[in-house]
Amino acid sequence: MSRHVKSDIEIAQHAKMKRIKDIVSGLGILFEEWEPFGHFKAKLSLSIFDRLEKKENGKVILVTAINPTPAGEGKSTVTVGLGQALNKINKKAIITLREPSLGPTMGMKGGAAGGGYSQVVPMEDINLHFTGDIHAITTAHNALAALLDNHIQRGNELNIDVRRIVWKRVLDLNDRALRNVVIGLGGAMQGVPREDGFDITVASEIMAILCLSKNLDDLKHRLSQIVVAYTINQDPITVKDLKVEGALTLLLKDALKPNLVQTLENTPAIIHGGPFANIAHGCNSVIATKMAAKLADYVVTEAGFGADLGAEKFLNIKTRAGEINPDLVVIVATIRALKMHGGVAKDQLQDENLDALKNGLENLQKHVETIRHFGLPHVVAINRFVHDTEREINTLKLWCVEQGITVELANVWEQGGDGGVELAHRVVTELEKVKSNFKRTYELTDSLEEKIQKIATNIYGAQDVHFSDKAKKQLEEFHNLGWGSLPVCMAKTQYSLSDDPKKLGRPSDFTISVRELKPSIGAGFIVALTGDVMTMPGLPKEPAALKMDIDERGRAIGLF
Repeated sequence: MSRHVKSDIEIAQHAKMKRIKDIVSGLGILFEEWEPFGHFKAKLSLSIFDRLEKKENGKVILVTAINPTPAGEGKSTVTVGLGQALNKINKKAIITLREPSLGPTMGMKGGAAGGGYSQVVPMEDINLHFTGDIHAITTAHNALAALLDNHIQRGNELNIDVRRIVWKRVLDLNDRALRNVVIGLGGAMQGVPREDGFDITVASEIMAILCLSKNLDDLKHRLSQIVVAYTINQDPITVKDLKVEGALTLLLKDALKPNLVQTLENTPAIIHGGPFANIAHGCNSVIATKMAAKLADYVVTEAGFGADLGAEKFLNIKTRAGEINPDLVVIVATIRALKMHGGVAKDQLQDENLDALKNGLENLQKHVETIRHFGLPHVVAINRFVHDTEREINTLKLWCVEQGITVELANVWEQGGDGGVELAHRVVTELEKVKSNFKRTYELTDSLEEKIQKIATNIYGAQDVHFSDKAKKQLEEFHNLGWGSLPVCMAKTQYSLSDDPKKLGRPSDFTISVRELKPSIGAGFIVALTGDVMTMPGLPKEPAALKMDIDERGRAIGLF
């Protein structure tokens, strides 16, 4: 008889959580520096920074991965497991993660709360409405859209060209039917008719702003810089011109405070902010990471998808905005995913296939090269799955040794912190032995075109970049408007190093196609849209929502 393997939610629902006040007290947080949000969640005050201003920062460990596949990589699971393992070897560690979006939770990808015995809890809350931060961002974003349309309806004092409004509306769900809409129909009292559309909330510039802001004043200033439209004379119109930055900041005052929860093993976890990494910058908030570094000796954080997306943006965008100096990178790989990159179909992954594994190693090789490009110490973590064979594991380990790559096996899904103790020891050893020589891909003085070229060639391995006529015109416009010194946030498929999601492994002789640029002046970067990447995802044929339910006691069913 085969034994029943508990689902993630079954494991989470049997967790022995501590009351949040006990987690808070273990971190030395004062009574006035936190607010309870139920029994197992809390909001932390930014006043913690004032009290601990002179305290030395803890080590920042970034967890990234190879390009994701349907086989699964478990980056968040390893992040949680490593944090638990560090505490098991008597290191004071905090985990910092992003907040899951309801779009992928009810769609296809799933949440971002870890898995197996390396999860953050209460898992149901975290993957659903949590503390309402994403809803607050949705409200602030749509309030701005409503205020903008009202300004036009009430006389359009700023001479806004209704054909050049760039501020869409947002919703935290995957809904392809809302990508392109027409609003203002029904007569003169219903508004000015125009084309509009929806993005998913986690692609909102306000989400990026919240995650990159240092405090309330910085939040308000960044919000004021958002470009929402252009005038008849093609001059940018900002939130400051509309005089509503104060109202938007008011809507976000509580969302700016980071959220404290715990793992299954009661390791503290700060979960705050949730921008996607394929269409936004893919990192949890600057505030969460910096606060964790003040409260602990080790911070284990993650950045979305592979090192070509989340890690690149963490290192080129977030570290600049937050003045963060990363100390080490963990690159997560699975035998299953590497075999998919090597050409194996998903339904054949449980069969041993050393040839496919060796072919897929090219993808891992590129991501290691990327982290070396940034001058950072690194460890490859092999996230073990049940069907991995000893020959496959030994093949991967031997390859890493031959390449001079530090590697460690982790079994944190099945064993929790115990399964990551060797990885934790390895990380600590590397931190003590190898010093960071952190350097970024580009200088801010580089032109926008040069920045995109450097990312495409150094991080993706592209031969060249092709700019559409529209993108070329925008490059010139943005330079003339004084935006050329901003970092670049690349919007690209997560599945491939190229902008074609079908090109797995390590593609060569490819060109990155930039079709459009979008100014995110409040966030402090320019978004470059490549390939066919969408800012409002759609649902799959069988959404995860079809398997979700709730029992008579109010417990979730089918939520992973």
